[in-house]
Amino acid sequence: MKKISMLAVSLAAVLCLQGCTVLAIADVAASTVVYGVKTVVNVVDAVTPDIINKKKD
Repeated sequence: MKKISMLAVSLAAVLCLQGCTVLAIADVAASTVVYGVKTVVNVVDAVTPDIINKKKD
């Protein structure tokens, strides 16, 4: 009986760790996209500042 409960706990731990791994990969992917877009906006702003920073009258 003790072996079965230990197996169940081990299986649950492995499944939780896999879920955490998926979340970590998704977080890295999302951060990469966000920083990529920010970099593009900054480059466009550096090249043509009048498009992004319109003057307010």
